[in-house]
Amino acid sequence: MSEVKMSKKFWYLTRVSLKKKIGSKWFLITNIILALAVIGIININSIIKFFGGDFSDNLTVYVIDNSNTFNFFETTLDALDEDNLIKIEQTSKTKDELTKDLENSEIIVILNENDREFLTSEIISNETIDNGIYQEITSAINASKSTLGMIKSNVNPEILANISAPAKVERTILSDNASIDENMNIVMTSVFPTIILPFFMLVVFLVQMVGGEICEEKTTRSMEIIISNVSPKMHLFSKVLASNIFVITQGLLLIVFAGVGLLINKLLTGTSPLSFISSIAGNIDLSILTDKLLILIPTTLILMLLSFFAYSVLSGILASMTVNIEDFNQLQSPVMLISVVGYYLSITASMFSGSTLIHVLSYIPFLSAFLTPTLYIIGEISVFEIFISIIIMVLFIYILLKKGLKVYKNGILNYSTDKVWNRVFKSMKN
Repeated sequence: MSEVKMSKKFWYLTRVSLKKKIGSKWFLITNIILALAVIGIININSIIKFFGGDFSDNLTVYVIDNSNTFNFFETTLDALDEDNLIKIEQTSKTKDELTKDLENSEIIVILNENDREFLTSEIISNETIDNGIYQEITSAINASKSTLGMIKSNVNPEILANISAPAKVERTILSDNASIDENMNIVMTSVFPTIILPFFMLVVFLVQMVGGEICEEKTTRSMEIIISNVSPKMHLFSKVLASNIFVITQGLLLIVFAGVGLLINKLLTGTSPLSFISSIAGNIDLSILTDKLLILIPTTLILMLLSFFAYSVLSGILASMTVNIEDFNQLQSPVMLISVVGYYLSITASMFSGSTLIHVLSYIPFLSAFLTPTLYIIGEISVFEIFISIIIMVLFIYILLKKGLKVYKNGILNYSTDKVWNRVFKSMKN
């Protein structure tokens, strides 16, 4: 009968803690803002166009050709314009006629023949031109100048055609995995940070919520009433469970917001979600991830859930030794720093290719959820090593609970005026 009562008390504490988080106006307002932000970012292209902008940066280049080199200029610029952002059009209009109604998305290029320099040119635009596009246009002009010079020098037409033709580059990569690794690096620098960032944010929320709630109960002295009715172990687990339910719910909501954003994007632009992600990643073939995702998704979810639990337990244990908000901030800072280090290591992992240090760090609890999926994607670790990280994480949680619950029990009603780190070391020693 007593076990039933204790179970009811446990679930009551969990419900109260969860209601305080999810049932608040702060939670509702925050998620409305998050939903608008996520959906807005995914559909930024359509939003900018709706307000009269042009997100695609497509340009029309009007060419006034006074040198008979338009064909060379057009061929060269087409070859340089890999993203097809430039539309080239030869015109018979005069310079004054074109500049009169020139728009921001239009550029005028005037090619003039010159006896001494072969070709001179003028580029006209309303505003400054993107540096990359400007370099492409000037490169096309220089190539046209060289071609015109060779024509005037009576170079053989066949030789001239061969000189003007773009160079053929045959690329040979000896390593079987090199092309895959190249694509993986693109994924790591574009797609993956977008995915790992929400996990980092949820860890930050989790640490703040568990520790902040326990610290609040201690500072208001309500902890004495709570602990007189339930055990410290039950109290800690109720806080940990409520906070983990909250961050998992928040994570699922972020996925829903992203799904709604992608659906709206598809309705507005006709772009499928996979095509949208591929375009963000630089138009790479995401099918290369198919085999890895079958292992990556379940193992990453397991590591993330274990990390949530470990972070929340550690945060609760540290918060039990606080007596005011200043103590809380001091003790939570190292935990927050660990998560920051894990995040930055995950997005820069490709720079440590082949490093033994990065392999060792991927086994360390609190860092493994950030690093292990990253290293697996870029081919630095195997599936076996992922499972080693999971096993180490489980063993760490077991030790953390076994030793940490004793510290929690000693610290939860300790209102000593000693310096906070002195209380920590005394609790650990005892």
